[in-house]
Amino acid sequence: MKQYNGSQKPGQFLRRAAVGATAAVMSLSAVLSGGLAAAAHAEAASSPTGIVLGVGANESQRVVSWYSSTGTAQVVQVVETKKLDQGKFSKHVVTIPATVAPNTVNGGYNGHATIDGLKKNTSYSYRVGTEGNWSSTYAFATQDFKGDFDFLFFGDPQIGSSGDVARDGAGWQDTLNVALAANPRAALLVSGGDQVESANNETHWNAFLAPDKLRQYPWSATIGNHDVGGKAYEQHFWTPNTDRSAPFYNGDAATRSGGDYWYTYNDVLFIDINSNAYSTADVNNADAAHISYITDVVKKHGAEAKYTVLVYHHSIYSPASHANDGDNQLRRKDLPTAFSNLGVDLVLQGHDHSYTRSYVIKNGKKANPAEQPGAAQVEQGPGGVIYVTGNSASGSKYYDLTAPDTTKDPNYGPDPLNPKSHWANSVENQEHVRTYVKVQVRDDKLVVENLRSGTCAAPNAAVELGQEKWCGPDSGASPAQPVGSTVDKVVIRPFDDGHGNGHGNGNGNGNGRDDKVATPATPVAAQSDWLQ
Repeated sequence: MKQYNGSQKPGQFLRRAAVGATAAVMSLSAVLSGGLAAAAHAEAASSPTGIVLGVGANESQRVVSWYSSTGTAQVVQVVETKKLDQGKFSKHVVTIPATVAPNTVNGGYNGHATIDGLKKNTSYSYRVGTEGNWSSTYAFATQDFKGDFDFLFFGDPQIGSSGDVARDGAGWQDTLNVALAANPRAALLVSGGDQVESANNETHWNAFLAPDKLRQYPWSATIGNHDVGGKAYEQHFWTPNTDRSAPFYNGDAATRSGGDYWYTYNDVLFIDINSNAYSTADVNNADAAHISYITDVVKKHGAEAKYTVLVYHHSIYSPASHANDGDNQLRRKDLPTAFSNLGVDLVLQGHDHSYTRSYVIKNGKKANPAEQPGAAQVEQGPGGVIYVTGNSASGSKYYDLTAPDTTKDPNYGPDPLNPKSHWANSVENQEHVRTYVKVQVRDDKLVVENLRSGTCAAPNAAVELGQEKWCGPDSGASPAQPVGSTVDKVVIRPFDDGHGNGHGNGNGNGNGRDDKVATPATPVAAQSDWLQ
């Protein structure tokens, strides 16, 4: 490896300059045992903080973001872990100049740099900072750049929501520890949004970013309603292929975070949208803009992917407190048909602090009326989409399931096969215990599994503080199940017409194979309960 010199060869790192900020030099130093554990040593008070490893545009990239007290030149230094010289960065190190900009939240600076040209199945060590002022060293490992892989999805950590940041942070750290001990080869950590309770509260962000796992595995950030209220989200997470134009912000782009972005990993196209921006009379017809963005990405890149996974915060088929929010009613009208037409396979959502897995949904309706609740295997069929909502990953806040209420939304009534649930959902679950979702990507299937990362015992802030009066299955009537046990598991068999066309609604509209574009429903004004 060598420093970028204007050309790139396979396996070399490539410097990526980011847009519109001052270049700075940043570096990191540490050894990761086996490529997956952080080395520990004390950092100077002025060392970079809030370091987080993010996804890049593809498997061969990672993005490092951080905060700094200085705006002087900063860099990331990277080296294959096996080439460290007794734990120190040697002549093999690659130095990548960073992009640094003034931090609008706390008066310091934020920086980021893209590590490119990574090799498959390789452990790398990195540090950030400047000479004499380096961060600790961290390490990450790449995997195969094609074929099977697993990723983990986490619903709303929302650090600070319980009122006890320390307890919330402990639950979040424990979930990451449990999830990655059970799945050490997870390729990605995917966010459901609401990383923190208050968008510009750095105490909340510090607790969220405290786990070293976020420096060892790439975090695929999603913006939630609690993240959108300031610029800290954008300053903490630099995301690839991001469109930051006005329709993808909730209001003023100068003071709020936002944007839609996409990336690929192996045979999966991931698209992440800012669902805080949605179609009302006064916000840029955002649903149509999101659909246009997704359509463009799918047409350009969908044919290269076996699966398309869409991620955003606000759960369309919400089972709990947000089930009949006005903005969700609008999204249920505007978005599902477009997702079916565009060949989306799996939609991952947060916001409702409870778990759901939908039936196979096509064009906003249950695709197969005979599909049974909780079915262990489903066939997508043409245009079929599965929607999953993640429960709290930290235990900071839970929402109880609600009964279907047609007086609030006549189109979101009970499931004829299970009248206690909403018609769209095969599984609805709330036990007031922390969970996470594991997704296995295989050539002929997706496997989605919701797993318990905690019990009723600490760390579980909402239960510890008495904000929830019961805990465990069956509204607390049954004892809590052990950590690592399964709440729900489904094998999703993708649609294939026998000619390799595995996406879309059966009319040729999926994954770039047709020129037809879904037309969004007419936007209508809606009330929102975002800030609950």
